[in-house]
Parts: sequence; structure tokens; C-alpha cells
Amino acid sequence: MALPGRSRSVTGWKFPASPGRELGLRALKGSFIPALPPRVADTGPCAAASPGPGRGPAPPARTMPRAPAAAPPLLPLLPLLLALLALLAAPPAGGSESPKGKQKALRQREVLDVYNGMCLQGPSGVPGRDGNPGANGIPGTPGIPGRDGLKGEKGECMRESIEESWTPNFKQCSWSALNYGIDLGKIAECTFTKMRSNSALRVLFSGSLRLKCKNACCQRWYFTFNGAECAGPLPIEAIIYLDQGSPELNSTINIHRTSSVEGLCEGINAGLVDIAIWVGTCSDYPRGDASTGWNSVSRIIIEELPK
Repeated sequence: MALPGRSRSVTGWKFPASPGRELGLRALKGSFIPALPPRVADTGPCAAASPGPGRGPAPPARTMPRAPAAAPPLLPLLPLLLALLALLAAPPAGGSESPKGKQKALRQREVLDVYNGMCLQGPSGVPGRDGNPGANGIPGTPGIPGRDGLKGEKGECMRESIEESWTPNFKQCSWSALNYGIDLGKIAECTFTKMRSNSALRVLFSGSLRLKCKNACCQRWYFTFNGAECAGPLPIEAIIYLDQGSPELNSTINIHRTSSVEGLCEGINAGLVDIAIWVGTCSDYPRGDASTGWNSVSRIIIEELPK
């Protein structure tokens, strides 16, 4: 048996010896050596008789000439020839390969390692529809409290700002006994200094009022500001209506009551303001016998208020 690594020559070809190739060569040699038929003893009339007793040696037996052996058919040898060519074309075991061959084999191994058991990616499919909204998740844990912010500037209290920027402004005019029995005209007047144009004036008259008549009558008490009634928003007034007296006694009702006329007026400019209380008639009714401030104190109170 040949040692590995040594060359052996068969039918003019030289190639390194290996166990697989050794078997192939043996099979190839056996195919080219024709099998000889076994020799057949000559049993014909010409066959040599065995020497008898007292006879000399028997002459040599004659043999019939043999026909040349037929050449073995090539078709059964075709697989062996192909195997031999494959063995010869394959690189020898343990031999050195070319750099290009090594690089190609390495690339093939890398491709096999990457795509082994995987399919190549095909073209992208059509985007699918949106799925149903999922259920609400579990609420998370509360976060860490944040840091304290920067300290803000000191604010101003509303009460302090009003006290600093607004000074109360009010006035009162009073009379111990007016006993003013006129039916039409100005009863009393009080002058006031208004500090701001965007403020309002609150006015109040408090005193005794009376109205009498034999037939139905009506009287009206109202305020004026610099000679005109208030227009912001409406006049400040109060009325007394009286029906006819008792015809049986031929008398009238004569009642004096302490009453008040009060309201707020806006839209008056700053400066001196003449505020007066007046008495007059009601619309569509005759006047009666009016009296103001009988036997009591009467007063007008004026106060400036911020809007």
C-alpha cells in the first residue's frame, strides 16, 4: 500500500496517492486486464495416454490454438473513467490552493453562514389596516416631586392699593327745622368737590315729607346736579300720591312722615358740584299741598365712590 503524499504512475498518469484514489486505480486496472478462461484438458483422440508399465515417457499432449480474447466493451467502463477524471481534477488532499480559489471558497462559506436556513427578502407588501385601539394600560407610579421654583416678586394687596390710591371723600349738609311748605321749586342745596371724573356720587336726602289735597294729587321730590337731573343712568327721585279725602267730614289726610330719597349718579366731571333737592309735580296728575322738613332734622349726604 502506497504512503500518503507520494506519487504513483498508472497508465502514464501521475497523481498523488490517497485512499479513495487507490481504490479507483485498482478498479481501473482490473477493468483493463482481460480475464483468461480456465484451461480445459484435451480429452480427444489426440490426448496423450498415460504411460504404461515398461513404457517410456508419454509424448507431450497437443493443444488446440486459442482465439485471441475479445476486447472488453467501453460502455461499462464509462463511469469508471468519469470517476477517474473527477479524482484527477480535484485538488490533492493537503495540497496548496491558489489565492483566488481560497478567496472564492471563503466567500461561498460566508454566504452559506449568513443565509443558512433563511429566505431572501422579497418586495415590500401593501401596508395593512390600522388595528383596533388597545385597552388602557396600568397607571404608572407617581413621579418624583419637582424642585421648588424661583421666588416671585412681592404682590400688592387689593385693600392696601385702594387705601393708598383712594381717599374717602364725603360731605353732609343738615338743617334742624326747614318747615318748607312750597309745592314747586328748590328746597335745599349742598356744594361738593368731586376729586375724579371716573367716580360716582352717592346722594341721600332724609327728612319729613307730607302731601294733602281734597281731590287726588301727586308730588315728586328729586335731586339735581349743577341744575340738571341725573342722566347716568336715570334721575334720582321719590313720589307721594294721595287720593281724595272723606266727603262726609269734609276733611283731608294730613300725615308727616320721615322719608328718604337716595341714589347713585355717574358721568359727572371733577370739580365743584351743586347738589340740590327739589319738589315738583307728577306727570298727568294735579299738584297738592306739599311740606318738607316739618318739626324735624333734614340732611343731604354726598359721597364720592370709585367705579
